[in-house]
Amino acid sequence: MPQLTIRSAEPFDQTRVVELWRDCGLVASYNDPNTDFRFAKDGTCSDVLVGEDKNGRVVASVMVGHDGHRGWLYYVATDPWSQGLGFGRQMVEAGEAWLRDRGVVKVQLLVRETNTKVVSFYEHLGFEVAPRTVMAKWLIEPSE
Repeated sequence: MPQLTIRSAEPFDQTRVVELWRDCGLVASYNDPNTDFRFAKDGTCSDVLVGEDKNGRVVASVMVGHDGHRGWLYYVATDPWSQGLGFGRQMVEAGEAWLRDRGVVKVQLLVRETNTKVVSFYEHLGFEVAPRTVMAKWLIEPSE
């Protein structure tokens, strides 16, 4: 399995990371991925990690954060041309390590109902479907 060089994203990575998220179908109309990137990078309890291939090209990412109790993974992405090489696994493991280093004992993620093809990938990594009801409320109406 080819190994990625994994590091914290820098501001100059934003364009490529957002492009990667779009290429992987992870961007929803009600989320501005540029705002999400900057918000995670500016937070004390969050980060965006990127994986570079042997040529130094960003081919994978994960946004990671925690609330002091539970950790979360978002925007787990691997360049569509690189899928199946183990890069997704490496990014999930890097996100888990980031959380573990901060004393977070549980990691969670959400899968949109339009992206269920990834459920078996996460199950293979030890994730399980948790019987929960997710409830949400917009505090600021998203712009269309």
